[in-house]
Amino acid sequence: MLKLGVNIDHVATLREARSRGREQGEPDPVAAALACETSGAHGITAHLREDRRHIQDRDVWKLRDAIATRLNLEMANAPEIVSLALKLKPDIVCLVPEKRQEVTTEGGLDVAGNLAALSETRKRMNDAGIEVSLFIAPDAKQIDAAARTGSQFIELHTGAFAESFAEPQQRDRELERLVAAANQAHGLGLKVNAGHGLNYDNLKLLHRVPYMVELNIGHSIISRAITVGLASAVSEMLKLMENYKT
Repeated sequence: MLKLGVNIDHVATLREARSRGREQGEPDPVAAALACETSGAHGITAHLREDRRHIQDRDVWKLRDAIATRLNLEMANAPEIVSLALKLKPDIVCLVPEKRQEVTTEGGLDVAGNLAALSETRKRMNDAGIEVSLFIAPDAKQIDAAARTGSQFIELHTGAFAESFAEPQQRDRELERLVAAANQAHGLGLKVNAGHGLNYDNLKLLHRVPYMVELNIGHSIISRAITVGLASAVSEMLKLMENYKT
C-alpha cells in the first residue's frame, strides 16, 4: 500500500503570517496533524528550517508527543538542526538543501559532492534509532551516492515532473527519469519516497513510478482544505493513491 505523509508546513505558514514571534496563534499545525491522522494519513511531515519561517521548535516537540503515526522531520544538514533532531528522535529525517531566499525547496541534495558529511549525519541518526532519507533529483549519480551514504530511503524530487505536467512531451521525459531512478534505487537496496509539487491532477500519472513507499504532500492538501476542509482533502488524496502497484 502506498502511504501518505502530509506536510503541515503551510498550516504554520498561515499562522506565522499573523502571529510571528508569538507563542500562540492560529491555525495550529499540531491540531491539523491530528486531523490528518484521523482522516487516514500514514504520517506527518514537518520541515524545521534554519530560518524558522513556518514550523517552530515548539511545533516539532509537540508533534513528537501528540501524533500516533510516523513523524518525518525535514531538515538541512546543519549542526544546530542535527543536534535538535538527535534529541527529538523523529521516526525518520529527510535531509534537504536550503537557501534562505527560496520560496520552497528548489532542488535535490548534491549527495555526491557532500558524501562524507551526509554519511556522518546518517550514521549519527541511525545510531540514535532514526531512519534517514535523502531528498534528491532523479539523477543516477546522486542515487548511487545516496546508496553509498548508507541511508535507508531516498525521496525523489518530483518538482520537474509537476512543473512540466501541462507539456506532455517534457512531462513524459520527467516521468521516465523518475521511473529509471526508482528502479536504480530499488536495485541498490534503497527504499523510495517521492514528493514536491504533487497534487490532485498529476498524482494518478505518478502511479507509473515503481517501488514507491510513501508520498509526502503538503501544499496541495492544505490548499484544497480551504474549500473542502482538511478531512476531505486528505481523504480525496488517499483515494487517488488507491490501487498503486509496484
